[in-house]
Amino acid sequence: MKKLVVALSLAVGACVSTAPDTQGPRVKITPLGSHDGEFCPFDRALVFEDPDGTRILYDAGRTVRGPDDPRLGKIDAVLLSHVHVDHLGDLIQPSANAGACQKPDMSVKVTPNSNTVNIVLGKQAPLLVGGEMHSFFQVKVKSLGGDPAKLVRLVRLGAQTMVGKVMVAGVPAVHSNALAPAFMAPEQSKFFEGSGLSPYLGDASGFVVRFSNGLTVYLSGDTGITAEQDLVVRGHYKANLVVMNIGGFPFTTGPTESAYVVNDLVKPNSVIASHANEPATMNGKLVETSRTAAFIKAARMPVHVPLSGRTMEFDGGGRCVSGC
Repeated sequence: MKKLVVALSLAVGACVSTAPDTQGPRVKITPLGSHDGEFCPFDRALVFEDPDGTRILYDAGRTVRGPDDPRLGKIDAVLLSHVHVDHLGDLIQPSANAGACQKPDMSVKVTPNSNTVNIVLGKQAPLLVGGEMHSFFQVKVKSLGGDPAKLVRLVRLGAQTMVGKVMVAGVPAVHSNALAPAFMAPEQSKFFEGSGLSPYLGDASGFVVRFSNGLTVYLSGDTGITAEQDLVVRGHYKANLVVMNIGGFPFTTGPTESAYVVNDLVKPNSVIASHANEPATMNGKLVETSRTAAFIKAARMPVHVPLSGRTMEFDGGGRCVSGC
């Protein structure tokens, strides 16, 4: 009888632990995509808001319309996983919802500065980067009149920094990290374009971000499958929410590979799909033939579709309690 009582107690405890905490503090996560209420090909950007009010922008890319985008609000730090054009930002939309979800109008050129640097300067928010990216961005920020000591912060693999009450750690991402000539000064750009080469800025990064309510988010960046997703992200940081790239051939992990990462390596309580490289929704509804739908079907935990402008709220255990 005693064994039965213990077993029942453990079972009840497990049920309680997996239920969303609807009363506790929440982290707000708002996707900033190209089209309101949709999940479109270039969508990467997310704003995280801690219960203490700290707001962090992740991979602004092309869909944040510069520092004056009204969706941004206050920004306390900017995370950048790597310098590819769709994350650093070479182009932006001229206005909200310009073009169509399947083919957004990205006609405003923001090189050689980049959308990310413009936001960092406009918001006076530090840029957090790994690899050798900090050296490039320190020079870039200084050339535009900013204070590199204040506005560029190095967070290499295994390192940590704090933004308010939020901890940000650098973790490995298996991906390339070459800078396009468009972001360079004219004389440098001409040389690299003519040679077919691009300067390499060290390792691409992922991040683990731990919020003050205990929510621990793995931001995959663009990555392939790597053992550190088990050993570091799950084993050490115990991430309970994953933002996972799913776009597939030829750039990053596809639905099957990404499902293996979340099912067998990180094992979070829930996932936000990212970097789908497709119009994954139509009129706010999932396209059933999409890669996103295939990923959702393969994952063994709830997968949330990041509809632009729709705020999701998560408890400290990585479970969505509102907006999903």
